[in-house]
Amino acid sequence: MSNSERPLRVAVIGSGPAGIYAADALMKSDVAKERGVSIDVFERLPAPFGLIRYGVAPDHPRIKGIIKALHKVLDKPQVRLFGNVNYGSDVTLEDLKQHYDAIIFATGATDDRGLKIPGIDLEGSYGAGQFVAWYDGHPDFPRTWPLDAEKVAVIGVGNVALDVARVLAKTGDELLPTEIPANVYEGLKQNKAVEVHVFGRRGPAQAKFTPLELRELDHSPNIEVIVDPRDIEYDEGSATARRTVKMVDQVSSIIEDYAIREGKPDAIHKLFLHFFENPTEILGEDGKVVGLRTERTELDGTGNVKPTGETTDWEVGAVYRAVGYYSDNLPDVPFDEQGGVIPNEAGRVLEGGNHIPGVFTTGWIKRGPVGLIGHTKGDANETVECIVQDLENGALNAPSAPEESEIEALLDSRSIAYTTWDGWYRLDEHERSLGEAEGRERVKVVERDDMLNASVNEREHAS
Repeated sequence: MSNSERPLRVAVIGSGPAGIYAADALMKSDVAKERGVSIDVFERLPAPFGLIRYGVAPDHPRIKGIIKALHKVLDKPQVRLFGNVNYGSDVTLEDLKQHYDAIIFATGATDDRGLKIPGIDLEGSYGAGQFVAWYDGHPDFPRTWPLDAEKVAVIGVGNVALDVARVLAKTGDELLPTEIPANVYEGLKQNKAVEVHVFGRRGPAQAKFTPLELRELDHSPNIEVIVDPRDIEYDEGSATARRTVKMVDQVSSIIEDYAIREGKPDAIHKLFLHFFENPTEILGEDGKVVGLRTERTELDGTGNVKPTGETTDWEVGAVYRAVGYYSDNLPDVPFDEQGGVIPNEAGRVLEGGNHIPGVFTTGWIKRGPVGLIGHTKGDANETVECIVQDLENGALNAPSAPEESEIEALLDSRSIAYTTWDGWYRLDEHERSLGEAEGRERVKVVERDDMLNASVNEREHAS
């Protein structure tokens, strides 16, 4: 079969929303109608869904419902899943070029972006992403987490900061009905935090929370949300943002309500939202966190802030920075260290200003870790349009072994214990059975070997 007659072969690296949306866009493209597409999705973990499975808080089942839409894509016969395959070691870019017309990198962002302030390396100073990976049962992270601080600081005013603060402020029993594994439940039962302080250097109108997540803080009977009324301040830039952006106005209104309402005397945990406090130093003794120093800021008229010189030392025993995620630098692929992204133009990966034929990117590693999950659909559509254009212009990669069986033969020859889409169904059924035994919807399996064992069938065991 000539290249023009066979289905277009595409590899997607990463099975989170970005990668799966790209596969969906490919299947809806004119190419799929005219010659067909054959898409292989590679995932370094045994289970798919990336950020949805390992980045969304367990008490957010509404967002996890996105998995249902992703399921429909991976159910399509044009798509195959190869889980537990690590790009860079199990397969390389040169390997993929031998088998695919186009390769799409959709590996997202999992590391924590750094924060350059004194004391950031003290014991008790953590990246929020590490904590999220722990409570979401990521197999590559430790099974225990130190939760012995009674007062905790969270730096950042985005939804990840809210997730971290909410999980720290809830009780283990509140989270037990979710899918958290036993080790996370046992850890949270021992959590000593009674005060959680969230710090942002700008004001309510500049916070990056979404209204639903902000209101959700108050749903727990164990959490009292506290806002200092002096933090309710707006300048002309803030007022303009409230008038022109509905979400900004909603968030500001919710924060105002927290500031003026009566307290919840029965709540055992207090969650403070602090604005106009810029963290400048993590304070330590004997190598451990004992406090956080902030400098008061004030609005400058444009919605930005300037320092006032007034500082406050907050007594806390742990600090979590939720100031953004940072993407991995992938082997054999250009990387912009400053931006934490793959250099690209509309999804075409660039090296020295020139497009690498057949190599594309989408999602957070394309544009940075900003925006909601749904925004990655637009990224995927843009990238797929470039693939279609390059196909029409004869500018894609020319694989020497594009047959579907060839990549399976390569993985088998390297003894890669890869999982499949059918394997996910088996793991899914196994996790649901574990949950059913405890009266829960699901209990997430954490250990990689346990995930692999649950994913394979008897024939695969025998082989």
